[in-house]
Amino acid sequence: MNGDYGLWSLVILNSAIFIFFAFSFVKPRTRSDWRSLGAFSAFIVALFTEMYGFPLTIYFLSVWLSERYPGVDFLAHNNGHLLHTFLGFEGNPHFDPLHILSNLIIVLGFFLLASAWRVLHQAQQSYSLAHTGWYARCRHPQYVAFVMIMFGFLMQWPTIPTLVLFPIMVFIYVRLALREEKMALEEFGKEYQDYMAETPRFIPRFHRKATNKPHNREKKGIHDV
Repeated sequence: MNGDYGLWSLVILNSAIFIFFAFSFVKPRTRSDWRSLGAFSAFIVALFTEMYGFPLTIYFLSVWLSERYPGVDFLAHNNGHLLHTFLGFEGNPHFDPLHILSNLIIVLGFFLLASAWRVLHQAQQSYSLAHTGWYARCRHPQYVAFVMIMFGFLMQWPTIPTLVLFPIMVFIYVRLALREEKMALEEFGKEYQDYMAETPRFIPRFHRKATNKPHNREKKGIHDV
């Protein structure tokens, strides 16, 4: 194994760091919370396994890569950034436009995740519908944040497993969102119907101002909507 791979300690360390960050923001309580975090964790582990552990995709595509890019050592870690090579960038892949853009998307994703969680936590404490902050822009900002983070990593280090997992993850989040909306309708009724009519499901609406008038409930219900 090339010295740039087989670094399983880095696989474990990096996976643990990003999963812990996600866990600290989401603080899963419901079954849906754990499913969304589990799906994200599977993607992260698959990503770092190929980034530092075993380059399965490079081995799988080795014949095609050697014919298409003769002289390029794809077992060297920098050359594992396949889009850097495919798009004809030169120099350190960590500083090409694609990598910089992907880092921005990842940072914004974590920012969105943290910001949405604060609003959700306050709603849970007051047993009310989360509808301020980012929840005034779209109904499922946490799922949008997870997709942004995964997409950012996918831009940096695309692999066969992550390319397969990404659309599956998106499908899981869409199903979870639909399920949570159904449960919220059962609990909040017309209040949530009005919220749905005013607020997009996933794509944020930036021209709408957030409201600061929470609607309290006497019983605990579903708030991650």
